[in-house]
Formats: sequence, C-alpha cells, structure tokens
Amino acid sequence: MIKCTRHRAAVVIMEALLLSLLSACSKSDSTPTRARANASAVLPVTVANVTRQDLPVYLSGLGSVAAYYTVSVKSRVDGQLVDVKFREGETVKQGALLAVIDPRPYQAQLEQAQAQLFKDQASLRDAQLNYERYKGLLQNSGAMSQQQVDTQQATVDQLQGTVHNDQATVDNAKLNLSYCHITAPVGGRIGLRLVDPGNMVHASDTNPILVITQLQPITALFTLPEDQLPEVAKRMRKALLEVDAYSRDDSTKLATGKLLTIDNQIDQTTGTGRLKAVFSNEDNVLWPNQFVNIHLLLETRKNATVIPSAAVQQGPQGSYVYVVKPDKTVEARNVNPSLTEGNLTQIASGISPDEVVVTDGQDKLQTGTHVEPHQQNQNRNATGGGVQGTGPGPVPPPPVGRNRRSGAAEQANPGALNSGPGQGGRPGNATTGSSNTGTPSQ
Repeated sequence: MIKCTRHRAAVVIMEALLLSLLSACSKSDSTPTRARANASAVLPVTVANVTRQDLPVYLSGLGSVAAYYTVSVKSRVDGQLVDVKFREGETVKQGALLAVIDPRPYQAQLEQAQAQLFKDQASLRDAQLNYERYKGLLQNSGAMSQQQVDTQQATVDQLQGTVHNDQATVDNAKLNLSYCHITAPVGGRIGLRLVDPGNMVHASDTNPILVITQLQPITALFTLPEDQLPEVAKRMRKALLEVDAYSRDDSTKLATGKLLTIDNQIDQTTGTGRLKAVFSNEDNVLWPNQFVNIHLLLETRKNATVIPSAAVQQGPQGSYVYVVKPDKTVEARNVNPSLTEGNLTQIASGISPDEVVVTDGQDKLQTGTHVEPHQQNQNRNATGGGVQGTGPGPVPPPPVGRNRRSGAAEQANPGALNSGPGQGGRPGNATTGSSNTGTPSQ
C-alpha cells in the first residue's frame, strides 16, 4: 500500500514538471512572434522625389535607312572590261576613274569619222570656189547662165550638210571613246565588284558593274500614324525638328539628324504617313537598308511637374499616388497625369514639387501606414529613363536622346506618342498612368 502511494506521488511530480516545461517553451516561442508582428508594422518602400524639370515629348516610329543617292554604274558601250581602278568598299569622289573598257575599236571609229570629215570639208571648199567663180562670170560677162550658178549653190549647200553630219559622227565617236573610261557619277562608297576584268560588257546588260551609295549624308524613312502628321507639319513650319535614330532593340542611340519632309500621301492600308530624316553620318554608323527606331522630338514641356511612372496607381476614383509625409506615414492622393514619356509622368495637379512619392511596394499600403523609405536609384538607364545614384534630391533632367521603351502602355504600343489631356488627346496614344492597379484604401 505504501509503495503504491509513493509511485503515484512520483507520477504527479513528473506531470507537474512536464507541464512547467511546456509552459516555459510556449512563452519563449510567443516572444519572437510578437516581435515579428511589431516589426512588420513598418513597411520598407522605395520612394522618389517629385521634381520640376523640362520634359521632352517624342513621337516614335519604325524605319529603315536609305542612301542619300544610290547609283548602279553600267557600261554605256559594248566592249571588254580591261581594267578596274577601284577597290571594293572604297570611298570615291565624284569624277574618279572606276573602270576602263577596251578603247581601241572606238578610237578607230573616231579616226575614220575624222578622215571622212576632212574629205568632205575639202569638197565643200572646192564647191564654194566654183560657186564664187560662176557668180562672177554671170555678173561680169554673162558667160555663165543663172541655172549653172544656182546648181552650184545647191551643191555647196549639200556639201555643207555633209560636213555637219561628219562633224556629228566625229562627236559621237569621241563620246563613245569617253564612255570607255567609266567615272563615278556621285561621291560615295563602292560596294562589291559585280563584274571581273576580262569579261565582255554591254550597254544592254541588266546587272551593273558596281553600285555606289552616298552615305554622308544619309537618310532614314519611317512611318507615323496619320493622326500625328498635322501636328508634325505644324511644327515643321516653325523650326527644324530633331530626329534620333536608335538600334533595333531601341536601347542604343546611333545618330541625331533633322526631319527633312513628309510624304505627299497616306498609306490607306496601314493608316500611316511616311517621313524622311537626314543624318550627317560622319562616323558611318548608319548603313542602307538598316532597321532603326526613330524618335522625333516634337516639343519640350518647360518646368513640368514630374514623377516616376511607377508611382502612379489606378483605382476606382482614377489615378493616385502614395505620398510619404514627414512622420513617415503614407497618404493616398488623387492626381491628374497629363503625359507619360519613358519612365517619367507629368502630373497636371494633385502633388507639388519636393514631395516624396512611393515607387515600389504600394501593394501593402493604405493611408496612415508607417513606412521605411529607401530612395530609388537616380541615373537614367538605357532601358527607359530610370534614375541612378543614392540619396534624396531632385531627379536630373532627361537627356534628349533617352530610350523610351518602358511603362506598360509603351510596351504595348512602342511607336506611339503617349499623350493625355494636355497634349491634345491624340487618339489611341494616351497614357495617363502606370499599369499598377489598386485602390487608395489598399
């Protein structure tokens, strides 16, 4: 009986010790949970300053480079190609000797024509002397009839016509002889040789001997939607418009030129108009038939209120941004975007310069949320105008030739002008905010 009682007492003591250990463990586990809950009340976000700066407005179109002049050099006479004076890929000046066709047959034709001319000139001189003699006899003694004098005058006229014909034959022979020496009709770069020396060439040949393309200057043909052409034409009348050519991936600026003209008709199948721009191309970075993205600088908006496009959210009440207040809490505020250009959006109303807006991490925010702001990088990158560098401060003005392929709207329509109410509302090209969704009450 005593042993049973002691056994029960030991079991009770062990149960008590086990309960105390479980209680201690549960208390220690709850401490970091509460700590994490307290820590999660402050959300880290990326922010950027609202700035006032000049905002360039671009129109984008797809185009291809075309040589300013393209000349297919062919022979104008028949003969054997005996010499080639150019090197493939060489840049030549206008009038430079390029190739020689065997001139000997044409030299012989020239000498033959000159001999015939000399012979007919002698006959003409004899006929003219006889005419003067016959006319004198008729006037002085009447020993010569009027009919004979008239016949001799007709002979003189006939021989004069023969001499003129011979002179034309000589000139034609000289011209053919000059065609044996093929010269550059324009200055430019020579392509690959298409006919080798020793081959017979003919004036009727379809293929040229070589092709010359003028690369300095060089042109680019590109298209824009027809709705944008009136605005371009209006601004062309006031000043020359600047044009930038970008690489195939729209990330590298290749050259800067000027808008030359607009085509005189619109393509009905695409609803676009063709435009031509000219580039000096001094570094030969552009080549004929090269695909390029064209950015036409339409205007520059002065002192625009600008924020990163990523800060603009869309909700039931329209566009809004989260503004970081001095106490590090956020406020959802409605804004009125008027233009999106690259990674930047112009705000017509709703915020003022030197305020701070959230650009990343908005999905967990609502008005009054405490945040830990981190300044976004501030250096315009190659993919569309972000900013680099650290620390607060105004966003630097965007360079004229920046890349613009960022933002959901431009990715969907990279060749269009992003415009809002402040731009005249060009159809199909308005972008008034970012593609992020949510509501101010998030």
